[in-house]
Amino acid sequence: MSAIPTDVEGLARTVPGWGDAELDIEPLEGGITNRNYVVRTGGEAFVLRIPGRDTELLGIDRSNEHRAARVAADAGIGPEVVAFLSESGCFVSRFVRGDHIPQEALREDDALAAVVRSLRALHACPPIPSTFPVFRIVEGYRVTAETRGVTIPLAYDDAHDMAEQIEEAFDVSPSPLATCHNDLLNANFLRDGDHVWIVDYEYAGMGDPFFDLANLSVNNGLDADAQELLLDLYFDEVGDGHRARLGLMRLMSDFREAMWGVVQQAISTLDVDYVNYAERHFTRLLTNADVLAMDDALADAGQEIGWDRPASS
Repeated sequence: MSAIPTDVEGLARTVPGWGDAELDIEPLEGGITNRNYVVRTGGEAFVLRIPGRDTELLGIDRSNEHRAARVAADAGIGPEVVAFLSESGCFVSRFVRGDHIPQEALREDDALAAVVRSLRALHACPPIPSTFPVFRIVEGYRVTAETRGVTIPLAYDDAHDMAEQIEEAFDVSPSPLATCHNDLLNANFLRDGDHVWIVDYEYAGMGDPFFDLANLSVNNGLDADAQELLLDLYFDEVGDGHRARLGLMRLMSDFREAMWGVVQQAISTLDVDYVNYAERHFTRLLTNADVLAMDDALADAGQEIGWDRPASS
């Protein structure tokens, strides 16, 4: 067995069927919230995820994550859920093989189409109990960080002013809620041939599908052409309202990510520079806001839009 912290092996032993089994445990690289391990036993491989400290302050409900992961697994886009240990919050899923998709590949029809197929399948899943109200989440993150002594970046006020305008525009013609992932980082896609697995459902909840599309877009550096391709792949017909909602939610995605980094400064024990993380996302948010014709985008975002999906969905 690899040299593993004692607490990790101890937690692994609490998984049903693993108490006396021969376990080979190896760290799984990646992740900036939790500790992840590959566990091999009985000729099978699994992923053991051990939650970071105080992750409930990030809005994570482990029971909700478990339900979302099961829904995604039932739809064939998430790995099989093997165990959930409610007392510790540890989560075990089957190890699935796949390659991370380079960001540059996501600008191409082939790779992006595979991701969109899985994302549409997730959005079509049955409703789950949790919600993802992004406009309230950023405000809640501020309160959480302030009460723990973290200095709120000056950029927060400008970002919040924009968020209020965006929320008002979206409220004119709200998107239908869907089962969303809300954390579509490159690390959460695994491509196996034509199929893309989506993993890590910590922030999943009923929300606006445009947040997922924008989150996918901005987190993976999609340029203007790739953003148009993304909309074309997801919708039958694309108009100015779709483009406006995508552009505005790209700002909200970075706002949420920046404030997530601010909260992490108070709670995380991982060796990650969360101050720089938050600054980078605030900088990108404000840069993209300068490029976006805000008045036009806000007006267009209030349009009623078609929600028809391509027949292949």
